Amino acid sequence: MIPQETGDFGTAAGETADGEAGKVTSEQWKWSVLAGMASYMDAGSIVALGAGLVMFQSYLHLSSNAVGLLAALGPNALGCAIGAFIGGRLGDTLGRKRIYKYDLLVYAAGILCIALAVNPLMLFLGTFVVGLAVGADVPTSLALVGEFAPAAARGKLLGFTQIAWSLGPVIVLLLALVLAPFGLLGIRLVFLQLFVVALVTWALRRGLAESARWKRAFASGAAKRPTARALFRGPNRNALIWTGTIYLFWGLAAATNGIFTPYMIRTLHAGSQSAGVALACGGFVVSIGAALVFMSYVDRSHLTRKWMWGAGGAMQVTAYVSYLVLPFTIPVIILNIVLFAVGGTFAGEPLYKIFSQELFPTMLRGTAQGFTFGLSRTFVGIWSLFVPALASTGIRPVAGLLAVFLVISGSVGFFFMPDTAGKSLEEIEAERAFA
Repeated sequence: MIPQETGDFGTAAGETADGEAGKVTSEQWKWSVLAGMASYMDAGSIVALGAGLVMFQSYLHLSSNAVGLLAALGPNALGCAIGAFIGGRLGDTLGRKRIYKYDLLVYAAGILCIALAVNPLMLFLGTFVVGLAVGADVPTSLALVGEFAPAAARGKLLGFTQIAWSLGPVIVLLLALVLAPFGLLGIRLVFLQLFVVALVTWALRRGLAESARWKRAFASGAAKRPTARALFRGPNRNALIWTGTIYLFWGLAAATNGIFTPYMIRTLHAGSQSAGVALACGGFVVSIGAALVFMSYVDRSHLTRKWMWGAGGAMQVTAYVSYLVLPFTIPVIILNIVLFAVGGTFAGEPLYKIFSQELFPTMLRGTAQGFTFGLSRTFVGIWSLFVPALASTGIRPVAGLLAVFLVISGSVGFFFMPDTAGKSLEEIEAERAFA
C-alpha cells in the first residue's frame, strides 16, 4: 500500500537508505515507478510530437522553420529548460512533494491542448506548456528516487526510470503505428493516451509524502543550508561542469534521434511514415533490454561504470559515423538505431541521472540537475531550429555534427568520471567537502 499523505515518505525508505542495505523493498519499487513516470511522460511526449510532426505540418501548413521552432519550444527543448531551471530550484527550497503534487495537472492541460489543436497557436501553446511541466517534474522526481534508494541499489532504481523513459516511446510509437491509417486523428488519440496517464499518475502520487533526506536537511535551519551560489564554487562547480558537459553533448544527439528520426526517414525518402515510426519503436525496445543489463551491473564498482561508459560511447559514435560512410538506407538506419540504443543506455542519460544525485548535497540536488537538464534542453532547442534545414540537404551534415558531439561527451565522461559507486549520499558529500 502506498503511504498516505500524512505519513513520512522517508520513514521506511530512509531507514533502509541510511542503513544502506542492498535489498530494495516493494515500497521502494512502487515509489520508483511513480517517480519514474516523469521519464515516461517526458519521452512519450517528445516521441509523440516526433511521430506526428509531418502530419501536423501538412494539416496546419507549417514551414520547415515552423517545424524547427515547434521542436525548439517543447518537451525536448526550451519549454522543458525553463521548467527545469525553475522546478529544480523550487524542489530544493519548497520540497519535492510540492512540485510533483501539481506539475502533472499542468502537463495534462498542455497535452490536451495538443490533442485538440486546430490551429498553430493551440499546437505551439500546448507544446510549450508540456515542456514546462516535464522540465519541473524530472529533476524533482529523480532527486526523490536518489534520496530514498539504498547506496547498493541506487543505480538500479535510477536505471529503472530509464526503462520508463523507453517504455513511453514504445507505447506511443506502437499506438501511432496501429493508428497510422487514421492519419492525424490517430496522432490525436496518441496524445489523449498521455493525457489519461498523466491524470492517473497524478492521482496515485497524491499518496506519496516528502523525502526524509530533504526534511532532515530543511530542518537543519536556514543558516546551514547552502545557497544557490554554492553550486558554482569548489567541488559543486566541478561536478556541475562535468555532468553538464556530458549531458549537453549527449542530449543533442539523443534529442535529434528521438524527435527527428521518423521525420528524416520520410523527408529523405528512406522509407514511409509507418516505417520511420516502426524503426524508432524498435530502438526503444532495444533500449529497454539494455537498461535491464545496465541495472544489473551499474552498482558493482567504479571500474564497471567506467567501462560501461567507454563501450557505450564507442557504440554511439559508430552509429553516426555509419551514416557518413554508408548509404542512408533501411539496413543502415537499423544499424544506427541499435548501436545508439545500446550505447546511449550505457553512456548517456542513465549514468547522468545517477551522478546528478550522487555529486550534490541534498539542498542543491534539484537545483543542480535542473540547471544541467535545462542547459542541455536549451541547446537542443537552438539546435532543433536548424535540424530540418540541415536534414533537407542530406543526412551527412547532421550525422557528422552528432558524431563530434558524442566524441566530446564520451571522452569527458570516461576520463573524468568520479568514484561514487556503492557509497551513501552522506559519505559522498563528506568526501567531496573534505576535498
